Amino acid sequence: MTRTDQPRGIRTTPGRTVLISGAGIAGPALAYWLNRYGYEVTVVEKADTPRSGGYPIDVRGTALEVVRRMGILPRLRDVHIDLRRITFLGGDGGTVASVHPHSVTGGVAGRDLEVRRGDLTDALYAAVRDDVEFLFNDSIDTLDQSGHGVDVTFRGGGTRTFDMVFGADGTHSRTRKTMFGPEVRFRRYLGYCFAVFTMRNTFGLSHETVMWNTPGRAAALYAVGDHDEVHAFLNFAQPEAPFDAFSDPEAQRDLVAQVFAGAGWEVPGMLAAMRDADDVFFDGVSQIRMPRWSSGRVALVGDAAYAPSFLTGQGTSLALVGAYMLAASLAGRDHTAGFAAYEHDTRGFVTVNQGLVGEGGATLFPATAEALEQRNERLRDLSAIPEATGRPAHSALTLPDLMSTT
Repeated sequence: MTRTDQPRGIRTTPGRTVLISGAGIAGPALAYWLNRYGYEVTVVEKADTPRSGGYPIDVRGTALEVVRRMGILPRLRDVHIDLRRITFLGGDGGTVASVHPHSVTGGVAGRDLEVRRGDLTDALYAAVRDDVEFLFNDSIDTLDQSGHGVDVTFRGGGTRTFDMVFGADGTHSRTRKTMFGPEVRFRRYLGYCFAVFTMRNTFGLSHETVMWNTPGRAAALYAVGDHDEVHAFLNFAQPEAPFDAFSDPEAQRDLVAQVFAGAGWEVPGMLAAMRDADDVFFDGVSQIRMPRWSSGRVALVGDAAYAPSFLTGQGTSLALVGAYMLAASLAGRDHTAGFAAYEHDTRGFVTVNQGLVGEGGATLFPATAEALEQRNERLRDLSAIPEATGRPAHSALTLPDLMSTT
């Protein structure tokens, strides 16, 4: 789909230029839809190339309709991870329960997708790379709004003016900091930290996850298929966010090693592998909650605006749905009316999905012995895959049809 071959019935806005910061998930998805509406789109990304690899992610509910309308659903079906079992272990390494993944994730068998993050970003990039300008190895330095647009200075040098700018640059968004202030104003820390990395699969695991728990600590090995590597995951309760560690990789490793000192099962080997891994991702478990998602001609989308945390399993889906809704809201409207429509039509969906944490999203990682035993009892009672009704939050928004924007 080129800019001159627009779907019949879509109200376009030719000649208007927009800049999107971030080429992860929300950024390319937004670029795709804005291009379809006739915008001239530039995406700036601080990495050298689209980011491949990464841990597995879920695409559920309304987000499945987004990727279907983008034409990439068949490609994603081809790379769907067929996770067949989650085994929960006690502190002594003994089996507590072994269940189907959908029994604990709220997924719908035969419908929802789980894919490697890199497979989704590859599919999104392939869908837009011929129609959208990408500036890799660069980022926004300054933003200066005026009556006619947004003057952008890039860190790589040069200044350009755009009609609108969008921050799709993640939970720790620089665009949000520039326009709205420090992250601490909007971050809701949920009391956990985690580290994710890859290590050699010396455990014979295939299409499964094994999770070890003691109160306040969880260690998991996730094998997405018959591969030589597994995703290692270390999650722990931390009442106060360790801000000093967030910018210091060595401090992160030290903190994780300290928390898991003396742990059993495969944890000692995981800690050793973490020391040598070059892909450790460490962060606090947080949500981003903002009273508004736009300021003037600048708007936020995805985790930059409303990160729900991995405890909900809905971060990717919110990014895809949010991108669609933002672009659809701008079709035939100026930025003021478009951004107002985006917030009005999307906030309810965001709120109900962020609320999944309050409905038990953290119960897989109990912080006390009593809560852990209660969770284990619930797991032992699970004997079947849930019926394919899905969790209402995943499908709590009906997408506007492209044809109805005229």
